[in-house]
Amino acid sequence: MSTLAPNLAIKDPRSRDAGGGSPPSCGGGGNGNEGGASNGSFNYGERLRRARLGLVLGLTAVMMLFVGFTSALLVRKGLPSFDAQTNTYSRDWTTIRLPYTLLLVNTFILLLSSGTMEFARRAITRQAALAPVKSIPGVSLGEERGFPWLGTTVVLGLGFLAGQLLLWQTLRAHDFFVYTSPSSSFTYLLFATHAIHLAGGIIALMYAAVSSWLMHKPVEAQRIVVDVTAWYWHFMALLWIYIVVLLMLVR
Repeated sequence: MSTLAPNLAIKDPRSRDAGGGSPPSCGGGGNGNEGGASNGSFNYGERLRRARLGLVLGLTAVMMLFVGFTSALLVRKGLPSFDAQTNTYSRDWTTIRLPYTLLLVNTFILLLSSGTMEFARRAITRQAALAPVKSIPGVSLGEERGFPWLGTTVVLGLGFLAGQLLLWQTLRAHDFFVYTSPSSSFTYLLFATHAIHLAGGIIALMYAAVSSWLMHKPVEAQRIVVDVTAWYWHFMALLWIYIVVLLMLVR
């Protein structure tokens, strides 16, 4: 007598049925994403650390540039120039007479902008910290109207550059031109190099403001730009004080 055996379907353990789905992926594997690679969210903390490292390298190059300017200034001040007509050496380093009142005003504006830049950095850091809480459905932290620290810093930075142009005009009115003497050449070189670097910081701040108002970038991405620019701005303020003190000592 024959027996009937039921047909049993044996599954291959390596196969995936429609109901089981793929196993969940675990995040934090060093792939640069937070919460797994499936959600596509960037690890802004890691990006911020890399941006700060790049800033340190860039500021080191700027610092070495001004160290080179300082060394060249001190060496040139002690060197006499040769007069071909009289076959004698003479000192051609003229006294640096700066408009100190205008210098103090410009310094105050730059230091004030450094303070507003720090408030802007702290404000954007707080917004980035609260961003995950605001994204939770049903959670509302209320409307916050903060002071426009970022825009204030941009205005003060532009005011400082305008004060630098007025400073240069004042020097020219006193016959202190770039080609007047080695001392005037170094003075304009230091002022102009610092102004160019500060203008780069203003461009970065404008980019941060535009990305916030028009591009609607995540607050974490805005924080990276503002944070790096803030430390850059503080460095520019300290560098300006160094330039003023240097010119006062070697005048």
